[in-house]
This record gives sequence, C-alpha cells and structure tokens, in this order.
Amino acid sequence: MLILGIDPGTRILGYSLLDTEGGGMKIVAMDVLYLRNIADFNQRIRRIFDSTLRIIDSFHPDHLAIEAPFFGKNVQSMLKLGRAQGVAIAAAMSRDLSYTEYEPSVIKQLVTGNGNASKEQVAAMLRSIVGFDDDPRYLDATDALAVAYTCHMQLSNPLGDLRQQLMPKQKKHKPAKQQWADFVSQNPDVVRS
Repeated sequence: MLILGIDPGTRILGYSLLDTEGGGMKIVAMDVLYLRNIADFNQRIRRIFDSTLRIIDSFHPDHLAIEAPFFGKNVQSMLKLGRAQGVAIAAAMSRDLSYTEYEPSVIKQLVTGNGNASKEQVAAMLRSIVGFDDDPRYLDATDALAVAYTCHMQLSNPLGDLRQQLMPKQKKHKPAKQQWADFVSQNPDVVRS
C-alpha cells in the first residue's frame, strides 16, 4: 500500500509517500510545499489543491492520511489550517482516494510514546524507525511522514482504533456550577447563606 501523508499548513505544507508493500516501509517521496511567498490566501488554497492533485496523479497513492487541525489559541490560524486540510481532502476525494485524519497528539504518541513530543523528537524517532539518511528541508515533511506511518500502523493493527488504545480515557468533569451545587448539597453545615 502506498500512503500519502500530509501535514497541512498555509505557509508550509509537508507531504510524504510511504510504501508499505510486503510488511516493510520505504519512503517514496518526502518534501514541502512553500506557500509563504503567495500573498493572496485564496491563491494559497488553490496551490494546495492543485499540488495535492499533482502528487496524487504522479504517484497514485492508495490512501491519504492527513493531520487534523489542532485547537490553538489563535482561532483565525485554526480556521485557515482547517481550510488547507479541507482542500487537500477535496483533492483526494476528486480522485476517489479514501482518507483518514489523525489528531496530532495521537500521531506523536504512536511515533515517540509522548503525545506532547516536539517536531524534532518525532523526526529523530522516524529516522530510526523508517531509516532515512537526509534530513528533510523542513520538519513539516517528517510530520507528514509521521501521519503516513500512523495510518500504516492503524491499517495493519488487527485490534482496532489506535486513538482508543493510545490516548488515556478522559475523565468527564462537571461544569463548575454543578460542582459547587454538589458541594453545597453534600456540606450543608459548612456553607451558610
């Protein structure tokens, strides 16, 4: 299986192609698409779409693995990142290519064992797992490789969903108002009106 991994971005987009034929892994391509010099955001999005189509038409991957936008403090950046991801997915769908998206923490957890690992840690671990000699020009390319590797691991995992296995169960917290109401009802002698 040939997996196209994409780390979407509106300034730099990383991509990789990971061949997993016969149980081994071989990097077919790994590079970045530079978008910083395109001032018009709409033109950047168009370039992402066209470039994704070009990669798909050149290499004919079997599946697209793409990193999901992460929730950051800057809402505008997150929305732009979501648009970049969306047009890459749209390009894949226009070529009838199936896709899977992965959360950054799941990818980092699978590759390094740490859901908060740095880009440098991810690259170093992938270098030892997949075995590439040259450092890519940017860490976004190794992030794309990490997405493809995560997809390969999930598709070859007979036990099911990696997210459920890798991420600890989140304890649901009650809203603060409900927590306070519970405290008051359990401690009537402590709280006075």
